[in-house]
Amino acid sequence: MKKVFAFVAMMGLLTFGVNQTINAQGTEQAPAVEEVAANDSIAADSVAAADAEEVTEIAEETTEKQGLHKTIKVKFIEGSAGFMSLVAIAMIFGLALCIERIIFLSLSEINSKKLLEDIQAALEKGDVEGAKAICRDTRGPVASICYQGMLRIDEGLDVVERSVVSYGSVQASNLEKNLSWITLFIAMSPSLGFLGTVIGMVQAFDDIQKAGDISPNVVAGGMKVALITTIFGIIVALILQVFYNYILSKVEGLNTDMEDSSVSLLDIIMKYNLKFKK
Repeated sequence: MKKVFAFVAMMGLLTFGVNQTINAQGTEQAPAVEEVAANDSIAADSVAAADAEEVTEIAEETTEKQGLHKTIKVKFIEGSAGFMSLVAIAMIFGLALCIERIIFLSLSEINSKKLLEDIQAALEKGDVEGAKAICRDTRGPVASICYQGMLRIDEGLDVVERSVVSYGSVQASNLEKNLSWITLFIAMSPSLGFLGTVIGMVQAFDDIQKAGDISPNVVAGGMKVALITTIFGIIVALILQVFYNYILSKVEGLNTDMEDSSVSLLDIIMKYNLKFKK
């Protein structure tokens, strides 16, 4: 009987010990599971935050790419449509004149050395009409000057020289055509901007007088108009000035080419006179 009680007691102790061990293991595993879940949650939040930042960056880049013209449009409207329209008109007309001059001057440029060589080759053969045809069929002021000289080749070298010089002045004037209008628009653009600045300042002082306060909110509207009109006026003037200087460089190059070609033409005609009019 004692052995039975001892066996039952032993079995009870073993059962109690196993239960305590299992409970202890469950207690140890529970925080681990909670920690893993927490880590997974943090990782998920980090991924979501990274995705959100990436989407935001893409949206900002898209806005920067697509919003430049919209920003300019908004600033144009904010700068008082009246004065900003005048600045825009000055820019449009100024650019139109610049483009017309650039096209005209580009078409006026030719290979003057080859033209003079062809004229000399024709005159060496005594073919005056052929030399005239070469000048007539070639575009540009250099060819026109040469043609005028060839028309008076039989009237003496002095007459040819006077004709070339006179017609060269006419061609130089044609090259400089409309440049005065471009300079006018260059001067007008910042002047209109400064006028808008003055009017914006007056508007700001009027707002201060009406409100009886000089807080930033009251002054901001007029100051914005003043600054925006000035900025746009200066930008337009700078753009037109760059085109104007480029046009002047082409005009100077063509004038130099005409002078050199005139001297060379007189030498060619003098050789022709010595050869065929002894």
